[in-house]
Amino acid sequence: MTSLVGNVAAREAFAAALTGGALHHAWLLAGPGGVGKATFARAVALRLLAESHRRDGLPPGLAVPDAHPAVALFAAGSHPDFRLLARLPRDADKPEAGLARSIKVDQVRALQPFLGLATSLGPRRVILIDAIDDLEREGANALLKNLEEPPPGTVFLLVSHAPGRLLPTIRSRCRLLRFAALPDDGMGEVIRRADPTLSADEIAALVRAGEGSPGRALGYAGLDVAGLDRAIRAIAADGDADNAQRAALGRALAPKAAQPRYEAFLERAPAFLAEAAKVCTGPPLADALDLHARARDLAGAALGLSLDPQATVWEMAGLVASLAR
Repeated sequence: MTSLVGNVAAREAFAAALTGGALHHAWLLAGPGGVGKATFARAVALRLLAESHRRDGLPPGLAVPDAHPAVALFAAGSHPDFRLLARLPRDADKPEAGLARSIKVDQVRALQPFLGLATSLGPRRVILIDAIDDLEREGANALLKNLEEPPPGTVFLLVSHAPGRLLPTIRSRCRLLRFAALPDDGMGEVIRRADPTLSADEIAALVRAGEGSPGRALGYAGLDVAGLDRAIRAIAADGDADNAQRAALGRALAPKAAQPRYEAFLERAPAFLAEAAKVCTGPPLADALDLHARARDLAGAALGLSLDPQATVWEMAGLVASLAR
């Protein structure tokens, strides 16, 4: 099992409840996206199932040795005492179509047979919902009935990126575990584990781009974010008086094959301007804030309105170049 990184307080709080015999039946894992809530939830689910199945040989904490029989079942998605609710594919025959916009009420209703039967391998069963923010309103109401009167031994793990949007009745039935953005060293550790082939320069760039979210950072992996950041810094440093740098960047990011990298640029350039604004004072601060606002609006319009990529890069890089003037 992958060892957990960061959010030690949340991990220790759950471990204390687990060993203290006062395990709540529903847990709300709340915090920014991409900081490890789902990874933690899966680790917790496996530990609960492993303890329920066979306690001998389990170390303290949340880890489960690979040789434990629950590990293979869990990894294969076939553990009889576990259910995962998440958004399903729009079309099972067309993976490229992506995922449905929400977790459907029928998925919640399908839990009833699972909850109505005796557990198979021990006294516990675990239901993980990732993320409960994706649950339809009707589904949330249906889930509430299960949270109010769960069968003995049932544990719910609810991942939420926006707990304030949940039904108050759901929040009130859960014990809250808060997750926060990871520090840079934790970010670097997660990124290195995910891709040991990345250079130190690229890892550093991904750490900056992730802003405390390893999930967000890894979404940039393979896009040469370090190269994008270098190009942005160079344009900001000398103002690109002859427009050669932004013209070259526009040509590089315009092809359809470069779309993921183009989208990364649309995020990195406004972020660079936001960082620049933090070190400005006096009139330059107002100018930097204005540039950031314009860059943010341009990035939003670029994808929403399908603006021409080459022209958009030219305009965005011009905003960055304005820092040097």
